[in-house]
Amino acid sequence: MTSAPLDADLLYRRCDPASLGFSSTAELPAEAPPIGQERAVEAIRFAIGIRSSGFNLFALGPEGTGKLTLIRRHLDQAARDRPAPDDWIYVHNFNDPHRPRALRLPAGRARAFAGQMERLVEELRVALPAAFEGDEYRTRRRVIEERHRERHEQAFAAMRARAAERDVALIRTPVGLALAPMRDGEVLSPDEFAQLPEDRQARFKRDMTELQQELESTVKQIPQAEREQRDQIRELDREVAAHAAGHLVDESRARNADVPALCDWLDAVREDLSENFADFLQSPEPEQDGLALMLKRGRGGPDFTRFAVNALVDNDGSAGAPVVHEDHPTQPNLVGRIEHTSQFGSLVTDFTLIKAGALHRANGGYLILDARKLLTQPFAWDDLKRALRTGRIRVESPGQSWGILSTVSLEPEPIPLEVKVVLTGDPMLYYLLSHHDPEFAELFKVAADFDYRMDRSDDNVAGMARVVASMAATEGLRPLDGGAVARVIEHAARLAGDAEKVTTDLAGLADLVREADWRAGEAKAPAIGAIHVQSAIDAHTFRQDRVREHIQEEIRRGTLLIDTAGEVTGQINGLAVLQLGNFSFGRPSRITCRVHLGRGEVIDIEREVQLGGPLHSKGVMILTSFLASRFGGEQALSLAASLVFEQSYGGVDGDSASSTELYALLSALAEAPIRQSLAVTGSVNQYGHVQAIGGVNDKIEGFFDLCRARGLTGREGVLIPAANVKHLMLRHDVVEAARQGLFHVHAVETIDQGIEILTGVPAGERDGKGEWTAGSINRRVATRLAAFARKAREMAAERGNGRKNGNDR
Repeated sequence: MTSAPLDADLLYRRCDPASLGFSSTAELPAEAPPIGQERAVEAIRFAIGIRSSGFNLFALGPEGTGKLTLIRRHLDQAARDRPAPDDWIYVHNFNDPHRPRALRLPAGRARAFAGQMERLVEELRVALPAAFEGDEYRTRRRVIEERHRERHEQAFAAMRARAAERDVALIRTPVGLALAPMRDGEVLSPDEFAQLPEDRQARFKRDMTELQQELESTVKQIPQAEREQRDQIRELDREVAAHAAGHLVDESRARNADVPALCDWLDAVREDLSENFADFLQSPEPEQDGLALMLKRGRGGPDFTRFAVNALVDNDGSAGAPVVHEDHPTQPNLVGRIEHTSQFGSLVTDFTLIKAGALHRANGGYLILDARKLLTQPFAWDDLKRALRTGRIRVESPGQSWGILSTVSLEPEPIPLEVKVVLTGDPMLYYLLSHHDPEFAELFKVAADFDYRMDRSDDNVAGMARVVASMAATEGLRPLDGGAVARVIEHAARLAGDAEKVTTDLAGLADLVREADWRAGEAKAPAIGAIHVQSAIDAHTFRQDRVREHIQEEIRRGTLLIDTAGEVTGQINGLAVLQLGNFSFGRPSRITCRVHLGRGEVIDIEREVQLGGPLHSKGVMILTSFLASRFGGEQALSLAASLVFEQSYGGVDGDSASSTELYALLSALAEAPIRQSLAVTGSVNQYGHVQAIGGVNDKIEGFFDLCRARGLTGREGVLIPAANVKHLMLRHDVVEAARQGLFHVHAVETIDQGIEILTGVPAGERDGKGEWTAGSINRRVATRLAAFARKAREMAAERGNGRKNGNDR
């Protein structure tokens, strides 16, 4: 077994500026293709290309990986190759005013048609009054009126003649027509009538009764005649209105002959004009303010809104299919809304107040939504699913859709929907929706999985350099020299936590370049150099490391007990990582172990007080199993051991300290002191193999900072799993200290390798008889456990003898 520390070159993988092939990013093209997301790109291309229902896209991945930029680039390219979608308008429904009609028009025609209808109304307000004020209309109406008046007069003249033949006069009184007897052409007074012979009076009465009946019959025909007159006048009005308005409507109909639904609606307009032309005959009142118009409508004045056109979606000037990114996906912003205006304390609405939502604007194209924002908005997710499932956009308020409100409102005709929806969100959100929402898998069948890292290959390094160059050129930043780009790539590897990988967090790298540009400006440098990038990295760390600095200070002041010199049995320095937001750092922790005679129990004090998480408890159980399998083959373990993180006042989880705890246990059993100048991290399995852990760079640097503050002597260092060597991207000061032999990083594969380095005592091997090497750690542990076992047997025997003697007495 070797205890040699790692060479300094293994602690940090440099990026050679000479290998980049340029001296400045100014030499690189301004456009940069996407890198490192081949799987996601293939999914995006497939989702865009397939036209079948349900193949919408969910782009999952961490923030900053360029999801939105990459998706938008592919959608814009696909949209340019597709024709602009049709326009949509809402118009008045003359058969059912509460259900406005939705009409489809060719792209770019919606606003033009709305303008045509506005001009049509303006022309009708001139043409119709002119037609009804013309001589022709007045003459024809006068003819109808005179014809009916002549009929009335002829009927009464005939009645008067028949009455005269019987010496009866037809006279007009204040209360109407009446009959009176005559003699010699003169109406008889009551006295004169009373002086007539009775037979003459009887004849007059009989004649007047018959004539009264005939008069009543004639009078009853007057309303019918008047109705006939009104019908003829109404038909004349319809004819005149149709003649005056018909050619104007026909002109608009001819312009839109290619849209049958629009022609049908114009026919309904023509029919309405022939029935309600009187609205246009009222005297115009120009320059009325809003209040005057409101009052006029409130009195039942003319309202020409029914002839208006609500150009809901107009694609005039669009070069291709729409790509809509709705940043605030509320339910109204998504499916549209019906606005209201206040009139006399009441809220009123009409079809012109229907407003388009994101689905309307994206219809025939693509819609991008943030999944988390969408799910946090009431009713938005359910309405989106319903629209995608039914293929129609229904504009209604949440109260209507849920049946909460019963007030009379509009029910616009739903609009057919053909859209590709792209949701963006984190992976956990995708998996939760897949598990809990059965409709999600049917509506979003394609997942674009964005990786958080990519290989540090030559192609990806060159691609990242082009991305940095493109960003600098686009935002007007100073160009980066080769050294600056190399430092950015090295930092990308550190962010990925792997020397062989680089992060895909392009947003974070872009912020780094922006800060480096600012620092280059402060230094009045013409270009961004490696020193400016490093300065930006250091400044970013300084702004966030207050807590880390306080912890280090408490350790240096002795408040938190951590030894970095000397040797102690059963005591070891463990390493943990604390995460505060986006900033993580390593923290040394003292782990101690005490052993004594017992029943083979290893007590995890953290678990006993419910401060240990399940992963930490698993690690303690694994090391217990290792101990039992190695040393308990021929005898039961008769020890009791306790393990604890000293001065730990919060929860402890993870198994990265399981090897550390095992070292402390072996030290306590073998009574072999551990060098306190070393710290340890790594998990262990039941066979004693040391396994990889996370945060290795932060852990090493956390212990290095403490050792450097106390003064490096060349004995300080850390033990890490050999599997973590490929993850090392340590700070330059740590690498330099290792190069000078002042700090050491040991990579171990087994517990035996680690215990040798920590104690300076060989771990030992079994011989042919199964005995461990004399003087080795394992031999000392076995001897101690055997002693515990003997003592346990002796105590058991003594208790047995004591019980026997008691029974004899």
